[in-house]
Amino acid sequence: MLAAKKKPAAKKTPAKKKAAPKAKKAAAKAKKAPAKKAPARKAKGPSEKTLKELHLKMVRIRRFEESAGKMMEDGKIPGALHLYVGQEAVAAGVMQHLSNQDWITSTHRGHGHLVAKGGEFKPMFAELFGRATGYCKGKGGSMHISSMDLGMLGANGIVGGGPPIAMGAAFSNKFRRNKNVAVAFFGDGASNEGSVHEAANMAALYKLPCIFVCENNGYGEYTAQSRHQAIVDVADRAAGYGMPGVICDGMDVMAVYEAAGEAIERARKGGGPTLLECKTYRYYDHVGVRGMGLNYRTDEEIEAWKKKDAIEGFEKRLKQLGVMTEKQIKTVHAAVEKDVDEAIEFANESPYPEADTLLDNVYNEKGA
Repeated sequence: MLAAKKKPAAKKTPAKKKAAPKAKKAAAKAKKAPAKKAPARKAKGPSEKTLKELHLKMVRIRRFEESAGKMMEDGKIPGALHLYVGQEAVAAGVMQHLSNQDWITSTHRGHGHLVAKGGEFKPMFAELFGRATGYCKGKGGSMHISSMDLGMLGANGIVGGGPPIAMGAAFSNKFRRNKNVAVAFFGDGASNEGSVHEAANMAALYKLPCIFVCENNGYGEYTAQSRHQAIVDVADRAAGYGMPGVICDGMDVMAVYEAAGEAIERARKGGGPTLLECKTYRYYDHVGVRGMGLNYRTDEEIEAWKKKDAIEGFEKRLKQLGVMTEKQIKTVHAAVEKDVDEAIEFANESPYPEADTLLDNVYNEKGA
């Protein structure tokens, strides 16, 4: 057996010197005087300006989508529209932290992302109408709308097509040593795609400034999540990639704002990617308003989610906090409605693309 280690002998402390009379008096006063408390620090929260901007973003998305959906149903907009109504809190909460120098990739349900990123109604409606004044000169349409000036790398008709592009943009940011981030939006259905797994794996490996935002609205087109995944939370997969997985209430814009803010700040500081899952819901069908008439959701389920409406809930909170009055809120809605009407008129009056511009911006010509 090893011998027990001996404790070192205690050191003798030198005898205390008697305090001088003046020092004694000062010490006595110090004992009587109450200790000063450090001023309490107020928790930093979003400013009133930020709260109003979040509200405006959501209202703009809702009004744009409802108008676009109605025109599609009336046959005034060609093709299929995948509407974002119900999910406004996700786009608004995330985009509030981004600048035009930050990149995003979208999905086939991409109008809301572009509106929240700063997209203007006139070129957006013009694009849906297939007019030359649209963001993509009428060639992108609904599912491929984009704006490089705003950092919107494009909506995407390919399920799971966005994350690899966002990962590449994030790699570019890291290579250039700037503080910009890339955000990839995708749904619960797309989270099963190999492209998403590959992008997440590489982003984690190289600690890229990329945030993977899964907008889990409970359905992959017409298939309930429980019928295409054995898991309940997509964020559980983050551990396999080697990145944090965070779940938030996608019907609460402040919950998204806070969770996204932490993930984006972490990415800017070199901490690498995050998988952020936002539990949300789309009010309308997979395509358009009425869709194909498939009965895969109950009316009771839809109404239950509408009771959690992100805009209505946030407006109640704004009034309780004294940030906005009912009159101010109605003024915002009216102003946005006016913008929508003017944008539709602009799109209707805009010309169609000329035939000789068909290949413009499609192929890169040498020396151009």
